[in-house]
Amino acid sequence: MSDAPFGPSAPEPGTPADETASQQQQNGASRWLTRRRHPGTDLPGTPAPAPGDHSLPSPALQPPDAVPAGQPSRETANGDTHLYGDVGVVANVIEELNQQTRKQDLLEGTEVDRKQFLGLPFVRSAHWDSVEQQAVDVDGGRLRQPVTIIVAPRSCGSTTFALRLLAEHTAGHAQMIKLEADWNTPSKGRLPLEKDHAYQLDLKHPENDQPSADFLDALSEHAAHLRGCRSHLVLTVAQDLWRDHRLSDRPGIHVLRLQEAPDAERVVAVHLRAHGYDELTDSLLSFPKATAALRGLTAVAAVQAAHTAVMAWKEHSRASQQPARPDGQNTPMSLEQRITFALTDWRDALDGLFGDMTSLRSPDSPSLPVEDRCLLIALAVRQCAPMPDVARSAAALLQAIGHAPVIPGAAAGSSGLIPSVLAGRGLRRRIQDVGARVDMQDTVVFDRPTYGRAVLEYVWDNYDVMRTPLLAWLLATAQSPDPDDRAVDALAQLTVRHGTTDYLTTLGDLARASHPEVLGTVMESAIRNEHIGRLAWEALYQWAAQDGYAPTVIALCRRILEDSSVTTAHARRAMVRLRRVAHKAGDHAVRGQVLDAFDALVQQPTATQHLMNEVRSWQDGKVSAARSGALAFLALMSAEHEGIPWLVSAPPPGIDAQQAVHDLLKSPETTTEVIARLTLWIRTSATDPGAYTRLRDQLLPALRGHRMLDAGMRLMQELRDISTTEGVSAADDFYDHLVDNRVQGVFPRPGGDA
Repeated sequence: MSDAPFGPSAPEPGTPADETASQQQQNGASRWLTRRRHPGTDLPGTPAPAPGDHSLPSPALQPPDAVPAGQPSRETANGDTHLYGDVGVVANVIEELNQQTRKQDLLEGTEVDRKQFLGLPFVRSAHWDSVEQQAVDVDGGRLRQPVTIIVAPRSCGSTTFALRLLAEHTAGHAQMIKLEADWNTPSKGRLPLEKDHAYQLDLKHPENDQPSADFLDALSEHAAHLRGCRSHLVLTVAQDLWRDHRLSDRPGIHVLRLQEAPDAERVVAVHLRAHGYDELTDSLLSFPKATAALRGLTAVAAVQAAHTAVMAWKEHSRASQQPARPDGQNTPMSLEQRITFALTDWRDALDGLFGDMTSLRSPDSPSLPVEDRCLLIALAVRQCAPMPDVARSAAALLQAIGHAPVIPGAAAGSSGLIPSVLAGRGLRRRIQDVGARVDMQDTVVFDRPTYGRAVLEYVWDNYDVMRTPLLAWLLATAQSPDPDDRAVDALAQLTVRHGTTDYLTTLGDLARASHPEVLGTVMESAIRNEHIGRLAWEALYQWAAQDGYAPTVIALCRRILEDSSVTTAHARRAMVRLRRVAHKAGDHAVRGQVLDAFDALVQQPTATQHLMNEVRSWQDGKVSAARSGALAFLALMSAEHEGIPWLVSAPPPGIDAQQAVHDLLKSPETTTEVIARLTLWIRTSATDPGAYTRLRDQLLPALRGHRMLDAGMRLMQELRDISTTEGVSAADDFYDHLVDNRVQGVFPRPGGDA
């Protein structure tokens, strides 16, 4: 390897040039007076310099206007660019460079398998057929324009409609890509442009996806380029974002309006049959109340209703297998009852339960006292649990909202509390009043998860002041960060349904210190959701700059990068947030947490590539990657190839291992970590003479240069207990190769005599 990067350093600011030259003559060009080679000295036929001879032979000179045969050349001076060699080749090279540079900032996406997508369940309607006919050229069956914009209400199914247009009405060999709008505002310059591609992009973010007239003007220009590449782009825009009257058709752009979703009953039936639930489908369609509950649902809600029906079907099957009790109290609901309950909109019934405030339960009024409301909410989350656990959970919620029973005439702390409580309904009766039962083992059974979800949503929608206490209570109720935990699942559902920026901020403030792992699980479900995923990623980006959120952001991004099935866009976003944590960390411990995550990611082949890219960004001078790139390199130092440190034996293209080691040794922030890992390298290779010699010779250039004396001495101090196969101390071996014998009296051996 060349040691060119470690030549004489530039003078420090304010140091006279002649003084610097004098110091270099006295101390050697690199301060460590050793035998070194410089670029250009190992030319064929050029004798190697004799030991102690510091004169440098000159490389063969060429005329200034010489151009190697077959290689294009470019020279820029005073704003003029001159091309030498084959101009056609040069043009292609420049075009390639331009494309590569542009690709670095383009929107990323996921490839859609056309054949597989066309096999997915799909429901048409007369309105959808009409809109499709407007988009398609009757003669050729292809989309009329390179850019098609579909304006539709949210949750209408416009994304599926857009992908179906591309799958059915573009060339079969065109690659379908679903793009992710990772931007602050729509920009034509971020849109990819490749031959024979079919792109789909959703614009639904309430703040970042607002299209403007200027964007459509630029998009019209982009359409001309798409046409030349035989490619298409279909945009779906949320109807509430299409507010400007200047947003209309332009050359190359066709604007369509999708105004309604397909029939929900048909959507549910098609999805159920596609997944093998024919018997369930026939039963559901025969239940009048269940089908009535499906009318008017959006496409997204209809698909969710299909999942709900399957869940009710499985609940019924499980309950039917339980043995019957002699008293007949656990007679299971019929399938019709269970599915109807699951699909019913419970708001009217809940209006009665959460009606006018009462202090006591009255048979004449369905309204529940506040204690019973808390009990119902606790059951909505827990579903089935021992009676004492349910009671404690309800009491904790009651305390969280600042409510305590008022006993008329009782002084604070008086014993009048016990008679008053004993005079009321017992827990078993209260549990029955809210619709649950207690089995023979004193376990509360509330096997109605869909009803429980409706209760939570009702409370959230109707009691604004309850939202923060409810979130705090759910966090405290969570028994583990597992997604299957009832409280975590409830938090995830609320987050997906209500995940605005304010909501995510409130959730983060409540959970970051006391429940960082639960917060990470909830946020993972959010970033994987197509509707609020971008908002969740943005929240993580803001949190990455705050040390208090570091454990959550690091753990979540690590899980994303460890997932081999994750999309490229999500992996890149996770890496950006880890980079931001490292860049903004004010606590040394936080930087250590990032390094621990990188150390774990080295074991994942897919994640290793992202670490290498981070090192390249660091070595390319990207300021935000200065810390993360250094940490990524430290992590990559643990990788091996045939028993030899991989970065020394075969470093990846674009990574200068010697330069990286040099920079890490020079920085006080990373000296300790890199010395520990270099020591491990040397200890591992010490038993193999060939491997040790190669490793030593490749590390020596990194130990030379400006301000490297202290780091070199510290490394050699760590090597004192390591011996080579020849019985020589590794510390002494490195010392003899680094320190010229003429200055060894000034720099004594570590741990030895001068």
